Amino acid sequence: MKILIGCIFAFILFVAYVRFLEATTIFLPSKDVLATPRDIGLAYEDVYFQTIDHKRLNGWLVKAPGEANATLIFLHGNAGNIGDRVEKAALFHQMGLNIFLMDYRGYGHSRGRPTEQGMYYDALAAHDYLKSRKDINHDRIISYGVSLGGAAAVDLALRRRVACLIVESSFSSAADMGRVILPFVPSFLLSVKMDNEEKIKKIMAPKLFIHSENDETVPFALGKKLYDTAPIPKMFLKITGSHNDGHMTSRKLYIDGVWGFLNKIGLVSDSP
Repeated sequence: MKILIGCIFAFILFVAYVRFLEATTIFLPSKDVLATPRDIGLAYEDVYFQTIDHKRLNGWLVKAPGEANATLIFLHGNAGNIGDRVEKAALFHQMGLNIFLMDYRGYGHSRGRPTEQGMYYDALAAHDYLKSRKDINHDRIISYGVSLGGAAAVDLALRRRVACLIVESSFSSAADMGRVILPFVPSFLLSVKMDNEEKIKKIMAPKLFIHSENDETVPFALGKKLYDTAPIPKMFLKITGSHNDGHMTSRKLYIDGVWGFLNKIGLVSDSP
Protein backbone atom coordinates (compact mmCIF):
# COMPACT_ATOMS: atom_id res chain seq x y z
CA MET A 1 0.00 0.00 0.00
CA LYS A 2 2.85 2.40 0.83
CA ILE A 3 4.40 1.72 -2.57
CA LEU A 4 1.08 2.45 -4.30
CA ILE A 5 0.59 5.68 -2.37
CA GLY A 6 4.17 6.67 -3.18
CA CYS A 7 3.62 6.02 -6.89
CA ILE A 8 0.41 8.06 -6.90
CA PHE A 9 2.12 10.94 -5.10
CA ALA A 10 5.05 10.82 -7.53
CA PHE A 11 2.66 10.85 -10.49
CA ILE A 12 0.83 13.88 -9.08
CA LEU A 13 4.13 15.69 -8.66
CA PHE A 14 5.15 14.81 -12.20
CA VAL A 15 1.86 16.12 -13.62
CA ALA A 16 2.31 19.33 -11.62
CA TYR A 17 5.82 19.63 -13.06
CA VAL A 18 4.45 19.18 -16.61
CA ARG A 19 1.86 21.91 -15.98
CA PHE A 20 4.63 24.18 -14.71
CA LEU A 21 6.69 23.54 -17.84
CA GLU A 22 3.68 24.31 -20.04
CA ALA A 23 2.97 27.53 -18.17
CA THR A 24 6.56 28.76 -18.39
CA THR A 25 7.50 27.72 -21.94
CA ILE A 26 4.42 28.08 -24.15
CA PHE A 27 3.38 31.69 -23.50
CA LEU A 28 6.10 34.26 -22.81
CA PRO A 29 4.34 37.63 -22.87
CA SER A 30 5.94 41.02 -22.35
CA LYS A 31 4.01 44.07 -21.18
CA ASP A 32 6.60 46.60 -22.34
CA VAL A 33 5.87 47.75 -25.90
CA LEU A 34 9.21 49.07 -27.12
CA ALA A 35 8.36 50.14 -30.68
CA THR A 36 5.40 51.19 -32.80
CA PRO A 37 4.87 51.44 -36.57
CA ARG A 38 5.52 55.17 -36.29
CA ASP A 39 9.15 54.39 -35.46
CA ILE A 40 9.63 53.17 -39.04
CA GLY A 41 7.51 55.88 -40.62
CA LEU A 42 4.16 54.11 -40.78
CA ALA A 43 0.95 55.76 -39.63
CA TYR A 44 -1.35 53.52 -37.61
CA GLU A 45 -4.51 53.38 -35.55
CA ASP A 46 -4.19 52.24 -31.94
CA VAL A 47 -7.42 50.29 -31.35
CA TYR A 48 -9.07 48.29 -28.59
CA PHE A 49 -11.66 45.57 -29.04
CA GLN A 50 -13.47 42.93 -26.99
CA THR A 51 -13.37 39.14 -27.06
CA ILE A 52 -16.40 36.89 -26.65
CA ASP A 53 -15.35 36.30 -23.02
CA HIS A 54 -15.03 40.04 -22.35
CA LYS A 55 -11.27 40.56 -22.49
CA ARG A 56 -10.08 43.95 -23.75
CA LEU A 57 -7.39 43.55 -26.40
CA ASN A 58 -5.09 46.01 -28.11
CA GLY A 59 -4.12 46.11 -31.77
CA TRP A 60 -2.60 48.36 -34.42
CA LEU A 61 -4.16 48.86 -37.82
CA VAL A 62 -1.59 49.96 -40.40
CA LYS A 63 -3.46 50.90 -43.53
CA ALA A 64 -1.92 50.79 -46.98
CA PRO A 65 -1.82 54.04 -48.96
CA GLY A 66 -4.78 54.31 -51.29
CA GLU A 67 -7.11 51.34 -51.60
CA ALA A 68 -5.63 48.20 -50.06
CA ASN A 69 -5.74 44.88 -51.87
CA ALA A 70 -6.52 42.98 -48.66
CA THR A 71 -6.08 43.06 -44.89
CA LEU A 72 -3.71 40.70 -43.09
CA ILE A 73 -4.30 39.72 -39.47
CA PHE A 74 -0.82 39.29 -37.99
CA LEU A 75 -0.85 36.60 -35.27
CA HIS A 76 2.59 36.59 -33.68
CA GLY A 77 4.63 33.98 -31.84
CA ASN A 78 4.82 33.10 -28.17
CA ALA A 79 7.23 35.75 -26.86
CA GLY A 80 7.20 39.54 -26.59
CA ASN A 81 4.34 41.50 -28.12
CA ILE A 82 3.35 43.41 -31.27
CA GLY A 83 6.09 45.98 -30.66
CA ASP A 84 8.63 43.32 -31.64
CA ARG A 85 6.95 42.65 -35.00
CA VAL A 86 6.91 46.10 -36.57
CA GLU A 87 9.75 45.51 -39.02
CA LYS A 88 8.32 42.22 -40.23
CA ALA A 89 4.83 43.66 -40.63
CA ALA A 90 6.36 46.31 -42.90
CA LEU A 91 7.21 43.58 -45.43
CA PHE A 92 3.52 42.84 -45.90
CA HIS A 93 2.65 46.53 -45.92
CA GLN A 94 5.04 46.96 -48.86
CA MET A 95 2.89 44.48 -50.77
CA GLY A 96 -0.03 46.88 -50.58
CA LEU A 97 -1.80 45.17 -47.69
CA ASN A 98 -3.47 46.62 -44.63
CA ILE A 99 -1.86 45.04 -41.56
CA PHE A 100 -3.68 44.41 -38.31
CA LEU A 101 -1.22 43.48 -35.57
CA MET A 102 -2.90 42.35 -32.37
CA ASP A 103 -1.72 41.20 -28.97
CA TYR A 104 -3.18 38.13 -27.33
CA ARG A 105 -4.54 38.49 -23.81
CA GLY A 106 -1.72 39.11 -21.34
CA TYR A 107 0.60 40.52 -24.03
CA GLY A 108 1.42 44.21 -24.36
CA HIS A 109 -1.61 46.32 -23.48
CA SER A 110 -4.13 43.46 -23.79
CA ARG A 111 -5.88 42.36 -20.61
CA GLY A 112 -6.10 38.84 -19.22
CA ARG A 113 -3.90 35.77 -18.93
CA PRO A 114 -2.77 33.81 -22.00
CA THR A 115 -4.23 30.35 -22.60
CA GLU A 116 -4.72 28.16 -25.65
CA GLN A 117 -8.49 28.72 -25.81
CA GLY A 118 -8.00 32.38 -25.03
CA MET A 119 -5.62 32.76 -27.96
CA TYR A 120 -8.30 31.30 -30.26
CA TYR A 121 -10.90 33.72 -28.88
CA ASP A 122 -8.47 36.59 -29.41
CA ALA A 123 -7.91 35.76 -33.08
CA LEU A 124 -11.66 35.49 -33.63
CA ALA A 125 -12.17 38.86 -31.95
CA ALA A 126 -9.57 40.45 -34.24
CA HIS A 127 -11.36 39.10 -37.30
CA ASP A 128 -14.77 40.19 -36.02
CA TYR A 129 -13.44 43.66 -35.24
CA LEU A 130 -12.25 44.06 -38.83
CA LYS A 131 -15.62 42.81 -40.06
CA SER A 132 -17.27 45.60 -38.05
CA ARG A 133 -15.40 48.30 -39.98
CA LYS A 134 -16.81 49.77 -43.16
CA ASP A 135 -13.36 50.70 -44.51
CA ILE A 136 -12.20 47.04 -44.66
CA ASN A 137 -13.06 44.65 -47.48
CA HIS A 138 -14.61 41.78 -45.51
CA ASP A 139 -14.05 39.28 -48.33
CA ARG A 140 -10.29 39.91 -48.45
CA ILE A 141 -9.09 39.17 -44.93
CA ILE A 142 -5.94 37.05 -44.61
CA SER A 143 -5.25 34.85 -41.58
CA TYR A 144 -1.48 34.88 -41.01
CA GLY A 145 0.27 33.21 -38.08
CA VAL A 146 3.91 32.60 -37.28
CA SER A 147 5.23 29.91 -34.90
CA LEU A 148 2.73 29.63 -32.01
CA GLY A 149 0.55 32.12 -33.90
CA GLY A 150 0.18 29.51 -36.62
CA ALA A 151 -2.17 27.62 -34.28
CA ALA A 152 -4.29 30.76 -33.85
CA ALA A 153 -4.31 31.38 -37.62
CA VAL A 154 -5.36 27.81 -38.40
CA ASP A 155 -8.15 27.91 -35.83
CA LEU A 156 -9.34 31.26 -37.18
CA ALA A 157 -9.42 29.94 -40.76
CA LEU A 158 -11.45 26.97 -39.54
CA ARG A 159 -14.05 29.09 -37.75
CA ARG A 160 -14.31 32.15 -39.98
CA ARG A 161 -14.37 32.66 -43.74
CA VAL A 162 -11.00 34.07 -44.81
CA ALA A 163 -9.53 34.86 -48.22
CA CYS A 164 -6.50 32.69 -47.46
CA LEU A 165 -4.35 31.22 -44.71
CA ILE A 166 -0.59 31.76 -44.34
CA VAL A 167 1.24 29.63 -41.77
CA GLU A 168 4.92 30.32 -41.10
CA SER A 169 7.41 28.34 -39.00
CA SER A 170 4.61 26.47 -37.28
CA PHE A 171 3.91 22.87 -36.31
CA SER A 172 1.51 19.98 -36.73
CA SER A 173 0.42 19.70 -33.10
CA ALA A 174 1.50 20.42 -29.53
CA ALA A 175 1.97 16.67 -29.06
CA ASP A 176 4.50 16.58 -31.91
CA MET A 177 6.31 19.63 -30.51
CA GLY A 178 6.24 18.04 -27.07
CA ARG A 179 8.16 15.06 -28.41
CA VAL A 180 10.85 17.50 -29.52
CA ILE A 181 10.99 19.80 -26.49
CA LEU A 182 9.83 17.44 -23.71
CA PRO A 183 10.58 13.94 -25.01
CA PHE A 184 10.27 12.47 -21.51
CA VAL A 185 6.64 13.63 -21.15
CA PRO A 186 3.87 11.37 -22.52
CA SER A 187 1.69 13.41 -24.89
CA PHE A 188 -1.52 12.47 -23.05
CA LEU A 189 -0.31 14.50 -20.06
CA LEU A 190 -0.16 17.74 -22.06
CA SER A 191 -3.10 20.03 -21.42
CA VAL A 192 -2.29 22.15 -24.49
CA LYS A 193 -3.40 20.45 -27.72
CA MET A 194 -3.01 22.91 -30.62
CA ASP A 195 -3.96 20.17 -33.05
CA ASN A 196 -3.27 22.08 -36.26
CA GLU A 197 -2.95 18.85 -38.22
CA GLU A 198 -6.54 17.81 -37.50
CA LYS A 199 -7.97 21.29 -38.09
CA ILE A 200 -6.13 21.92 -41.36
CA LYS A 201 -7.91 18.95 -42.97
CA LYS A 202 -11.16 20.94 -42.90
CA ILE A 203 -9.86 24.25 -44.29
CA MET A 204 -10.67 24.73 -47.95
CA ALA A 205 -9.32 28.29 -48.33
CA PRO A 206 -6.03 28.71 -50.27
CA LYS A 207 -3.07 27.99 -48.00
CA LEU A 208 0.60 28.99 -47.99
CA PHE A 209 3.06 27.24 -45.69
CA ILE A 210 6.48 28.83 -45.08
CA HIS A 211 9.29 27.09 -43.22
CA SER A 212 13.06 27.31 -43.01
CA GLU A 213 15.04 24.14 -43.47
CA ASN A 214 17.40 25.53 -40.79
CA ASP A 215 14.70 26.19 -38.18
CA GLU A 216 16.22 25.33 -34.81
CA THR A 217 13.01 25.77 -32.80
CA VAL A 218 10.22 24.15 -34.83
CA PRO A 219 11.64 21.30 -36.95
CA PHE A 220 11.17 21.66 -40.69
CA ALA A 221 9.61 18.19 -40.70
CA LEU A 222 6.69 19.37 -38.55
CA GLY A 223 5.94 22.27 -40.89
CA LYS A 224 6.11 19.91 -43.86
CA LYS A 225 3.86 17.42 -42.06
CA LEU A 226 1.22 20.12 -41.63
CA TYR A 227 1.48 21.03 -45.31
CA ASP A 228 1.21 17.39 -46.41
CA THR A 229 -1.98 16.97 -44.37
CA ALA A 230 -3.66 20.08 -45.78
CA PRO A 231 -6.12 19.78 -48.69
CA ILE A 232 -5.55 21.70 -51.91
CA PRO A 233 -5.26 24.50 -52.87
CA LYS A 234 -1.94 24.90 -51.10
CA MET A 235 1.66 25.98 -51.66
CA PHE A 236 4.89 25.41 -49.73
CA LEU A 237 7.71 27.96 -49.57
CA LYS A 238 11.02 26.60 -48.28
CA ILE A 239 13.39 29.28 -47.01
CA THR A 240 16.67 29.33 -45.08
CA GLY A 241 17.69 31.01 -41.84
CA SER A 242 16.86 30.60 -38.17
CA HIS A 243 13.39 30.37 -36.66
CA ASN A 244 13.13 34.11 -36.07
CA ASP A 245 15.07 35.62 -38.97
CA GLY A 246 14.33 33.37 -41.95
CA HIS A 247 12.28 36.18 -43.52
CA MET A 248 15.42 38.35 -43.45
CA THR A 249 17.98 35.69 -44.40
CA SER A 250 15.80 34.73 -47.38
CA ARG A 251 14.30 38.19 -47.85
CA LYS A 252 13.91 38.19 -51.64
CA LEU A 253 12.73 34.58 -51.78
CA TYR A 254 10.33 35.28 -48.93
CA ILE A 255 8.81 38.43 -50.46
CA ASP A 256 8.60 36.95 -53.95
CA GLY A 257 7.07 33.74 -52.60
CA VAL A 258 4.40 35.44 -50.49
CA TRP A 259 3.58 37.96 -53.20
CA GLY A 260 3.45 35.22 -55.85
CA PHE A 261 0.96 33.26 -53.75
CA LEU A 262 -1.23 36.30 -53.11
CA ASN A 263 -1.04 37.28 -56.78
CA LYS A 264 -2.05 33.78 -57.87
CA ILE A 265 -5.25 33.94 -55.78
CA GLY A 266 -6.01 37.50 -56.84
CA LEU A 267 -5.27 39.40 -53.63
CA VAL A 268 -2.45 41.55 -55.07
CA SER A 269 -1.78 42.76 -58.57
CA ASP A 270 1.21 45.11 -58.64
CA SER A 271 4.73 43.76 -58.11
CA PRO A 272 6.10 44.01 -54.53
